[in-house]
Amino acid sequence: MPEYSEEILDSNSISSTDKAGRPIPVTIPIALAPGIKVVYTTRLGGLSTGDYGNLNLGGKSGDEPEAVLSNRIALAEAVQARLSLVSQVHSGVAVDVDDSFVINTPFGFDVSGTHGETDTPHVIEADGQVTAQSGIALGMFAADCLPVLLGDPVTGIIGAAHCGRRGLERGVIGTTVDLMKSKGADPANIVATLGPRICGDCYEVGDEIADQFIKRFPLTKTKTRFGGAGIDIAEAAMIDLAFAGVHQVVDSMPRVHAATQYLEEDPELAELCRTDGEGPAELAERIDNISHSMCTLENPLWYSHRRAALANKTHEGRLLALIVRD
Repeated sequence: MPEYSEEILDSNSISSTDKAGRPIPVTIPIALAPGIKVVYTTRLGGLSTGDYGNLNLGGKSGDEPEAVLSNRIALAEAVQARLSLVSQVHSGVAVDVDDSFVINTPFGFDVSGTHGETDTPHVIEADGQVTAQSGIALGMFAADCLPVLLGDPVTGIIGAAHCGRRGLERGVIGTTVDLMKSKGADPANIVATLGPRICGDCYEVGDEIADQFIKRFPLTKTKTRFGGAGIDIAEAAMIDLAFAGVHQVVDSMPRVHAATQYLEEDPELAELCRTDGEGPAELAERIDNISHSMCTLENPLWYSHRRAALANKTHEGRLLALIVRD
């Protein structure tokens, strides 16, 4: 199995700003396969403020455009790759980025409909991306939905899928793998990993939605810690990966758990916990309450739409899950 990267970009141990003076994003990198890495962003190391603090990378929820742009540029610098961002709409559609990739922003290729350089930016609606190029970081926004990252180290073809409940039901994983296959990837060689997401213990949807979901994904209905019926979207993704012929899955959890413990006394994270109103004010108490490090609702490192809603907020930021080939 691939070795986990030993590198964490942590503002306590390295310079907190890049050469342009932008805060350096605190990220969690994972070596997925030879020459292919995955990077998860956290809430740390950016210019966003208030409910978006601090490293919001999404541009559709009302954050200051200048802050989002700075955060994206700093992220591209940190991962040393050009970002590729699409407009995610909970579909089953995947696109071949190689058909349209152009540098249209300071951070790379943005067809998400936000912060383009023109007044009417070109928009591509999709929930899967695929490329055969090196140096392109395919990005999937998330704040409870599940990013699935895939790479074939033999051909160098990589893919990323945004897997919310509806996207899973619409087959976005199979569509993304099929597109990788059309470019020459072999599912037998593809290595996948599942990114931060709301866990089955926290994703309460009610009996009607859960019962509909298990028609497509058996045995994924849960009873949440809130007492109602929920679903496990990670288990659903594992089902569709298997159907797509992808059986090599690297568990991101050990690396994420280690990073969470490493940052348990981080002053920036402590300040976010003191001020965000999304749980106990003390960071140590939040860390103690984590049962699943990958869960966006439980772990204060991540943005969570559901956690923000429980705090009666109307908006929140977005993390990015990236995959890039050297």
